[in-house]
Amino acid sequence: MLVFLIIFGVLPFIFKRPHIGIYLWSWIGYMNPHRLAWGLAFYFPFAQITGLVTLISFFYSSKKLKFFWSPTMGWLIFFNVWMLVSTIFAMYPEEAWPQLEKIIKIQLVIFLTLFALVDREKVHILVWIIVISIGFYGFKGGIFTLTTGGGSHVLGPRGGFIAGNTEIGLALVMILPLVWYLYLNTYNKWVRYGLMLSMFLIPIGILGTQSRGAFLAIAAVAVFLWLKSSRKAIIFFALLMLSPFFYMVMPQSWHDRMGTIKTYEEDGSAMARLKAWEFGYELARDRPITGGGFESHSVENYIRYVPHQVEAGVATFHDYHSIYFEILAEHGFVGLFIFLMLFVHYWLTANKIIKIAKSTVEDKWALDLAAMLQVSFIGYAVGGAFLGLAYFDLFYHYLAILIITLRILKEKNEPVLPEESIERKT
Repeated sequence: MLVFLIIFGVLPFIFKRPHIGIYLWSWIGYMNPHRLAWGLAFYFPFAQITGLVTLISFFYSSKKLKFFWSPTMGWLIFFNVWMLVSTIFAMYPEEAWPQLEKIIKIQLVIFLTLFALVDREKVHILVWIIVISIGFYGFKGGIFTLTTGGGSHVLGPRGGFIAGNTEIGLALVMILPLVWYLYLNTYNKWVRYGLMLSMFLIPIGILGTQSRGAFLAIAAVAVFLWLKSSRKAIIFFALLMLSPFFYMVMPQSWHDRMGTIKTYEEDGSAMARLKAWEFGYELARDRPITGGGFESHSVENYIRYVPHQVEAGVATFHDYHSIYFEILAEHGFVGLFIFLMLFVHYWLTANKIIKIAKSTVEDKWALDLAAMLQVSFIGYAVGGAFLGLAYFDLFYHYLAILIITLRILKEKNEPVLPEESIERKT
């Protein structure tokens, strides 16, 4: 009942303020609060209703929206178009079309975000919502790991992208740098204390997932967090003091599991990943332009493309275990190229923001945000190499935040003509 009251209490405000719809959809999509409830709320389509109301509000509030264009948006549109093309030529169209529909709904909200968030305050609020929604599971996961000795896996909300231990581990790695961004740009001491506590508990929660991919990702993020931070001494001292504690607090089962990173040849799960990558590559070689389409990882295809795996009894039929091989297999080499171009534009956009913002103290928030989003990207790029989360909306939302931030800085620093100055004052 509480979930119903909150969501349906907020819905009427979306019609006049589309950005509220983005906030509500993000909270539902990332935190999945209805999955923490029971009864009717557990399966109720809150996200679909919120998305529909938000879309309708765009037609009523077009004057309050800022429509613009950027090359990065062009690549994002191209990526969506190519997913449509690969679905048209999919090997299993009956299963591919529902998956495309699901992903396009997510992408639609990403594009709505680009036009609904028009200033720094709105961007800042969205960052808070994302951090709280996902960080909630890291915060309580850290407490759970400490109080139970780390013997059990930390898991995410049921039924979403981040339900499994590996998935929630990567999501927590991706929001951890933004906790530091919020700390740098928050002035209430009690809120800062809460953020510092989160910076302590979330890494423990990440380790508590017992995900090797998340472990490698957080190690990479720790290094880049130090490189990108404006307070390198504090970060270095914190890493130096806390790393031994994080290491010692984990049980022997965790150490044994992380130790298999070095001896991956002897680990069945690691070898299954390599076999899944081999299958994805062979499928893409046979269909280099469009790939196999969504849901092409089937028993029949394994028999066709990697028969030696099936004969040896080591075939994995359920996932590609990598964002790169997932895109390659499902959308071909063309799709992978477009996907990697999104990576390139993500990084270049952040660099442009840093270059513009470093000249003035007033724009320091943008510099901190872009730098921390780059750190988050490192986590996604490293952790995603071992996990099939190519369509996870958080990466695309981060890309949208960078595009919006760059637009805000450019508009702020554009020279104002006398006529425009008078018009703005009026």
